[in-house]
Amino acid sequence: MEAYLLDWANLLLRWTHVIVAIAWIGSSFYFVWLDNHLTPPTDEQLKRQGVGGELWAVHGGGFYNPQKYLGAPPKLPEHLHWFYWESYSTWLSGFSLFLLVYICNARSYLIDPAVAQLTPGMAIAAALGFLALGWVVYDLLCRIFGKNERLLSALIVAYVVAAAWVACHLFSGRAAFLIIGAMIATIMSANVFFWIIPGQRKVVAAMKAGEPVDPVHGQRGKQRSVHNTYFTLPVLFAMLSNHYSMTYSASNNWLVLVLIMVAGVLVRQFFILRHKGKSQPIYPILAIAILAGVAAMIAPKLGTQSATQSSTPAVEDQFVEVQKIVQARCIQCHASHPTLMDSPAKGLMFDQPGVIQAKSQLIYQQVVQQKIMPMGNLTNITEQERAVIARWVESGAASTPASK
Repeated sequence: MEAYLLDWANLLLRWTHVIVAIAWIGSSFYFVWLDNHLTPPTDEQLKRQGVGGELWAVHGGGFYNPQKYLGAPPKLPEHLHWFYWESYSTWLSGFSLFLLVYICNARSYLIDPAVAQLTPGMAIAAALGFLALGWVVYDLLCRIFGKNERLLSALIVAYVVAAAWVACHLFSGRAAFLIIGAMIATIMSANVFFWIIPGQRKVVAAMKAGEPVDPVHGQRGKQRSVHNTYFTLPVLFAMLSNHYSMTYSASNNWLVLVLIMVAGVLVRQFFILRHKGKSQPIYPILAIAILAGVAAMIAPKLGTQSATQSSTPAVEDQFVEVQKIVQARCIQCHASHPTLMDSPAKGLMFDQPGVIQAKSQLIYQQVVQQKIMPMGNLTNITEQERAVIARWVESGAASTPASK
């Protein structure tokens, strides 16, 4: 029953996280689009009121006319909408999900003994440290080099690359990708919490007091907001990467993560420029080239079968060995009544006739090519056992008679 309730908690947290993330990313994308589509007003009255840009749009059967004031409007409206709960809700729900899935199951999800010999306590401390240190370093870079945007951008990229390398040499590949995504997402939400919203509150307070508005608050908020919009697509990939083991299980997986993130930044740059009326197809072309290069780099290398029958046992004999390995290393999670969990993982029950044969390609992919199963290698499968499975599949596993 406990596992069942945890599954529901996972489902509801994940659903909530996706919903509020859509709201946050949607509003972020919309305001970047809006800011880049504003045109100077032609109405003299609007100019006298301090309107620096406006836009006419039609949507849902109605016409809209958003306007942007360069400074303070003549009179603050009674109801002023603030955009911050979308950010806070996204971070809180995501962090809760991170605690539930990764921190509470550190041995299975954070640790890979083949990468680094960590205790659960060490892994948890390091994972949480990544989130906190990520914000501290980024914020310091912005404070020190904020007036030189090109240098600042280069330093932020270098820091993310270094963080990705370290994470992929500390944690399991799956966790490393997620932690880097969570680190950047923490930076994004912290930008809203520590800079964008406080700056806006100071502006509103000054306006209500009839005092001059310091433009630095708008400048800082704008800078952090622009950073956030470039972070968005890389974070989205990192959050989705746990579904694609081919990426995080690759050798040099840190480079895979960095390159796919760069492709996301290039795609975002293309749309930002397009909002400004500048079409630069070189950016999506470069993104596609990078993704194609990554796909080629991590493509599985198929083994070669032995040249003679005498050097390779019969497929039927190999299958007997594979069954023994599955019984020793996989059945704890993939059985009608598993011992390491309350229900069969992914619904796979290798104690049922024919299932091992039917799922031979999946077993080959997960156990041999990507080496992500068993999860965290809790059952201590050996490289020799992986080789036995590889030889069986490459010798024609599909033709093996199902076990009785």
